[in-house]
Formats: sequence, C-alpha cells, structure tokens
Amino acid sequence: MVPKWIRPSGTLESLMTRTRQVIAGIIGVIALFSVGCSGSDSELKSSDTNSTESTTDPSSTAETTKTTAQPKELAPLGSGEAVTIAFAGDASFEGLSTSVVSNTTGLLSAIEPVMSAADISMVNVETAVGTGGTAVNKEFTFQVPAEALDSLDAAGVDVVTMANNHGMDFGKEGFADTLRIKSEGKMPIIGIGKDDTEAYAPYIKEVNGQRIGIIAANDIYPSSMVTWWTAAPGVPGIASAEEAYQEQLAQAVRDLRPTVNTLAVYLHFGTEKETCPNARQKELVDLMISAGADIVVGTHAHRLQGIGYQGDQLVAFGLSNFIFKAPSAAGNASGVLVVTATGRRIDGYDWKPVQIQNLVPVPLSGAAATAGVAAMDALQSCAGLSPTATGPGFEDSAASSSPTTTKKGK
Repeated sequence: MVPKWIRPSGTLESLMTRTRQVIAGIIGVIALFSVGCSGSDSELKSSDTNSTESTTDPSSTAETTKTTAQPKELAPLGSGEAVTIAFAGDASFEGLSTSVVSNTTGLLSAIEPVMSAADISMVNVETAVGTGGTAVNKEFTFQVPAEALDSLDAAGVDVVTMANNHGMDFGKEGFADTLRIKSEGKMPIIGIGKDDTEAYAPYIKEVNGQRIGIIAANDIYPSSMVTWWTAAPGVPGIASAEEAYQEQLAQAVRDLRPTVNTLAVYLHFGTEKETCPNARQKELVDLMISAGADIVVGTHAHRLQGIGYQGDQLVAFGLSNFIFKAPSAAGNASGVLVVTATGRRIDGYDWKPVQIQNLVPVPLSGAAATAGVAAMDALQSCAGLSPTATGPGFEDSAASSSPTTTKKGK
C-alpha cells in the first residue's frame, strides 16, 4: 500500500505544491543533521589543533595526528621589519650578594643604556640563584640571591640562560629553589627546568611583527656529574649539548624553526682562557646551523673569542665575562654583541666594548672603545669566520630587502 502522505488527492497543482513542501522538509532535516555533525567535528579538531596540550602530549589520537598539518616555515624576512638582539656573557655575581639586595636597581646602571636600547637583551647567569641547598664538591661554586634577577631586569635584560656548569652548584635542593624562583616569573629563564621538556623549551617574543626564538644549552659539566645535572623526562636539570644529548638539542632547534622568524642558540662551551674556539665548539655550531639556527652565541672561556659570519649565519664563539670577579685584564675585557636581523637575514652586528670595573660592566668610549673593537676583530681569523655574509642570502618579495652589512663600534 502506498503511504497516505504520498497518495494523489486534489488537483495536480495542489499535489505538486504538497510534494515540493515534503521534499523541502526532507532536505531541511538532512541539512540540519549534517550541520550539527560537521559542527561538532570541526569544533573538536579546532580545539585539538590550538590546544597546547595536544601539541605536546604524545597520547594525542591518531585522527588528530592525521588532520593536524605540519607547520610551514615562515617567510624568510617575516614582516620585513628589523629587530635588535643584545647578547652579553657570564654573570656570576660573585662578591655582589650584598649589593644586589642593597642596591638592586642601581647596581648595573652603567650598562643599562646599552641593554635597554635593544629589542631583546640576554645574558648567561652563571650561578645558582636562591638561598637553598649545600655547595657541591667542585672547585668553584656560586650562589646569589634572587634579587640578582631584579638587578638584571632594572638594567634592561629581558631573558637569561642558566644552562651552564654552575646552575646546579648548590645541589638538588638549591636547584629546587632556583626552579621555584623561575616559576615566580622574576625573569624569563631558559636552559633549565623541572624536566627536559621545560629545559629545552625556547624563549619566544614578538617584536615588530617578527617572532624571535632562543634556545640555550650547556656543553660543560663537572666530571661524573653529567647525568644527574642533565634534565631528563621527570628529572629536573639543565639542557645539555653534550655529545650524548646533542641530537635532542638539535631536534629542539628543528622543531622551533618553522614557528619563528629569527632563531638564536646560546651555548655554554669551549676551553677556559682560550681565545680561539676548539674543534668541539665548531662541531656544535655546525650542528646548530644545520638544524636551523640563524645566530649562535656562546660563553665559558672567560675570554673573548671571534665573532663573524659562517655562511649567512652569525656566530660569536665567546662573549667572555659580564658580571664577574676576573683576576686579569684579559678577563675584564668584554662587551655586548648587538645583532640586527630581519627574519632570517642578519643585517649586521655591533660590538659594544666594555670593561669590568668593581665586578660590573662599564661601557668604553673614544679611543678605548676603538681599541676594543680592533681587539675583537683580530680574533675573527682563528675562529674561521668572515666579516660579511658569504651564503646565498635570504630574500622575500613580500618584504623590503637591503644588502647585508657589518656594523661595529657605535
């Protein structure tokens, strides 16, 4: 039997009208059902893609993995706007524990104009931070109150690395105090963490429409302490660049590369009191550049080492001391490296010579500054670096371009 609701009745015109109404109703129901289903699915996928947890949690579903596109590398010149990044060397604050409390904001006033002038400024805090713990059994151990970070902040410093051979000088209890201070947000600290995920995590800041990312790691450890100083899954520690861990560091750089316009790596490496980089330093620089770094800077030698270009990338093998108790003139000769970058293109750099006086950096001027620039230039040859970029360069038709130049000693 034909259902009543489709049996012919009345005129042909009325039949056709009712038929059209029925069909329209069916289509409406189908459309409503489809929108409801696709809306829920779309909402779920959008949430998965944008969720921080879903991008880091390995338990994400296979469906999410299939539907989440891999990040595409950003345009080489990004927004086309230049950004300046200032890098300075080792800050142990030895002998200044009282001063950082009594003169927190004024302690580093001499260097503040240099650090504040850059869009991003960074130093290596080469000491345990806090008051907890007991000094470990090693020749030199440093610890400074948390006010040291406030002093750096007052001086215009934006971010610090603690990936070095003194960050855990006061053992696990002291390191727990440092991590507590980090969590309070006095100053962004990279290169350390409650586990390896946090330790290898980058500092990211957007300036002039450009995303700048910085990763830090340490290649120098006290003998027999490499394992327990190195961050691991569920284990607090320092991001390591040691040979056994260097691939993890390289992968962190590779993962960061598509998400930022300019990528810098700050390493603690080299041989103390040497003014030329060793083979291991060059090996790590090569690895970082091949992984996607645009800038590689380092410290540990407590001496200046060469700055220059390796292809299109800028390398500074040794920035020496910054806030440090150095017993020699060579150890007190230092400076601030200011890099100008437009996305991946390094437009140039300035070397701002300083001298450490009464444990803190003081900018040089006049003939002394000129001599400081010349002294740094003389170290370029043994570092195997060039005064100008030697690679194919980075250009972007969507952004203005200018020739790569080297700028020094303003």
